[in-house]
Amino acid sequence: MNSLDIPCSRKGSIEEILEEFEPEMENLIPILHRIQDSHKFHYIPQEVITDVAQYLNSTPSEVYGIISFYTMFSVEPRGKYVIRVCESAPCQVLGSSTVLSALEQILGIRVGETTEDHLFTLEESSCLGVCERAPAMMINEKVYGELTVEKIMEIIGGLK
Repeated sequence: MNSLDIPCSRKGSIEEILEEFEPEMENLIPILHRIQDSHKFHYIPQEVITDVAQYLNSTPSEVYGIISFYTMFSVEPRGKYVIRVCESAPCQVLGSSTVLSALEQILGIRVGETTEDHLFTLEESSCLGVCERAPAMMINEKVYGELTVEKIMEIIGGLK
């Protein structure tokens, strides 16, 4: 089995994902999102970076450079739920450090780590674009704002 045949999930192989896009560099970010979103552990496996580069007539280092530049991408396996805590100035002023501390305590992990059951990964984000709802976090694609410790416990409890 080569890396093009690696199943990401029920959604298909890397080859099937690549075929959804024209082989042009302008499609790199959508391709990377599609690969990461379809993988069980929400990441881009190292072994597919070369395949993506070849498909786009690029180099693995250029593809990896894009992956490492954007915080939304990861080459490390992550949990089912990726929690991003906003660290922008408004969120900092309104308590993002309390949010982060509460999440670390509730989940038993630190920023950049994944729970042993692969249910949660905790990350920081420079901005989620919801300053009016600070402090905020995003879990996968859903944003939660005006957070308190009680609200965080309720949200996490509902996901377990």
